[in-house]
Amino acid sequence: MSKTYGILALFESAPAIYQAAKKVRSAGYTKWDVFTPFPVHGLDGAMGIKRSKVPVFTFIGGLMGFTLGMTIVWYMGYLDYPLIVGGMPYYSPVFPFPVAYELTILLAAFGTLIGMFTLNKLPMHYHPVMNYEKFRHLTDDKFAVVIEAEDELFNESEVRELFAGLHPTEITVITEEEKA
Repeated sequence: MSKTYGILALFESAPAIYQAAKKVRSAGYTKWDVFTPFPVHGLDGAMGIKRSKVPVFTFIGGLMGFTLGMTIVWYMGYLDYPLIVGGMPYYSPVFPFPVAYELTILLAAFGTLIGMFTLNKLPMHYHPVMNYEKFRHLTDDKFAVVIEAEDELFNESEVRELFAGLHPTEITVITEEEKA
């Protein structure tokens, strides 16, 4: 049993997909996506995509790494094994800096990876657009806009009319298998 996932419009060029994205956004649709074989400059702005939140994950990871590095050295030098060497204090923020710096870099990188995977909902082994018989062209030389059926404004005839006004090479209904 399959249900409609959305409607796909196929385009031939980057300028055409850019204009299509602007029209779909201005029409008020919120659940839609664009598939391109390469990055198209300015497309994220035309789609209304906001800045990524991955840097927040990076910052939190880096802050945790720095704090962990400083805490480890403080614990070992001040609490676990306090040892006076040459009149130096038990703890000074200058000495553990290399450890804290390295942990900052390491945990910031892990935070970036975790943020990217989480926000992009990866790994995604299946997407309904893969059911489209010309899907391999979307990674080679074609461009597509898909408006999902879950969108509040979705009406098949209105979406077809919108896409027809954009002059795509093809308009297709994408289906997905229902989960049992």
